Amino acid sequence: MNATLPIAAGGVVQASPSAPPIAERKRHSAIVRLTHWLTTLAFLALLLSGGEIVLSHPRFYWGETGNVNTHPWLNLHLPSSRDTVPTGYGYVLPDQNGWSRYLHFQAAWVAVATGLLYLLWGLFTGHFRRNLVPSRSDLNGIKESIFQRLRLARPSKDDAWSYNVLQRLTYLLVIFVLFPLMIWSGLAMSFGFDAAFPLAVKLIGGHQTARSLHFLVTILLVVFLFVHVVMVVVSGFRQRMSAMITGRVDDRAVSDQATEPAVPVGDMPSKE
Repeated sequence: MNATLPIAAGGVVQASPSAPPIAERKRHSAIVRLTHWLTTLAFLALLLSGGEIVLSHPRFYWGETGNVNTHPWLNLHLPSSRDTVPTGYGYVLPDQNGWSRYLHFQAAWVAVATGLLYLLWGLFTGHFRRNLVPSRSDLNGIKESIFQRLRLARPSKDDAWSYNVLQRLTYLLVIFVLFPLMIWSGLAMSFGFDAAFPLAVKLIGGHQTARSLHFLVTILLVVFLFVHVVMVVVSGFRQRMSAMITGRVDDRAVSDQATEPAVPVGDMPSKE
């Protein structure tokens, strides 16, 4: 319908229909989307192959050496694919070490190359400084952000265009701490790497410590992935997935979503 607005002379003038708002706006660059999905595929391949490798010896030790005659700090109590490992089960799993190790190494190099591309791009373009490093005001509001996430509250409209403080801190931890530690511990398990860089293996605590740290960091990354997916669902799965695939967000859909009430915890069926 048409509206009328008063003017200085005391009369009225009909307001012209406003121009339609821009339906979509850019959210993620092509590099962010490319590295996101390459890392996702590589990580899933690493999880699958890594699980098979663990089954060859589902026990973990600290230090340089560890074997069936050494007391482990962690015994997963899983059946093994090696008959030399005392698991207590009356059977041995099929040995899948061949393809699993090959896939693990190939996926690892894909993940490393993708990470280096993202790191160099982020440093040269200022992506980390602009989008990930939290400001002082962001840090002051961290308690409120934590409570909102625990209540599974719908994100505000502004959250669709930038990362909240918890996302920023978590992404920085994953990118600059967990991923480097994963790469370091993975390389430190290699005897070839040990021969070329013995100090790097010594600093991490030995081959078995590297294997244990590799496993623990994997657990942390799996937890991160689970929370990440849950928050994507809570925040609006279609909009978030569309943004990471096409790079754009529907501004009207975001506005409608921001006005919806929060999903009660008990009614939730199951981020960015």
